[in-house]
Amino acid sequence: MIRILIVDDELPIANLLRMNLTRQGYVCTCAYSGPEAADLLEKNAYDLVLLDIMLPGFDGYDLLAYIRPMNIPVIFLTAKSDLNDRVKGLKLGAEDYIVKPFEMVEVIARIEVVLRRYHKSQGVLHLLDIDVDLDAREVLQNGVRVDLTRKEFDLLVIFCQNPNTALFRETLFEKIWETDYIGESRTLDSHVQRLRRKLNWADKIRTVHKIGYRLDVPEDQLPEMFLDDREDVPSK
Repeated sequence: MIRILIVDDELPIANLLRMNLTRQGYVCTCAYSGPEAADLLEKNAYDLVLLDIMLPGFDGYDLLAYIRPMNIPVIFLTAKSDLNDRVKGLKLGAEDYIVKPFEMVEVIARIEVVLRRYHKSQGVLHLLDIDVDLDAREVLQNGVRVDLTRKEFDLLVIFCQNPNTALFRETLFEKIWETDYIGESRTLDSHVQRLRRKLNWADKIRTVHKIGYRLDVPEDQLPEMFLDDREDVPSK
């Protein structure tokens, strides 16, 4: 399930995009200003952003700078057709640049190309009772989807990629929030608590005193990729 955030202050265009993309099987959400889009991006996971440049609050260039650390591909969809604007958008990190007015069939084709290029199969992590789809940013627990925020998902991925490893609080914070750790901040703790609750993993995500957190996985349930290569030691 691919989730697309459409950011455009022109309601008819946003609705047209949402209607046509929904028909293609995408799950679409609309935002009509820079701040509204930033708030949605903070709370939800998206696979692609269609972004206008001229927006209330702050413009598409500023929003692109906000999105880039999230590792979400962005396609500009804008009336700004000047060559300098197109070059600027691409240099700032947009995956593509589409000028209004547009043909819907072209927009759909470009979205498909960007998603294919950007989401090279990262695969699915299978651990304990969950499957973590890194491409779709989706989590299934015993076959049932678990709704996580973007940061909760990123935190879960780090735990799943480092089972039975004590992870420093500072490391987790800096990887997820991409800023220096603030010692008194309870933000990380709150996200861990919510993750434990949503997955019913209170006995699996352990607090490690004076260090941080560790995901405990029995060795017989570890995927082969995490098992140490061991040489047989002859008995004496």
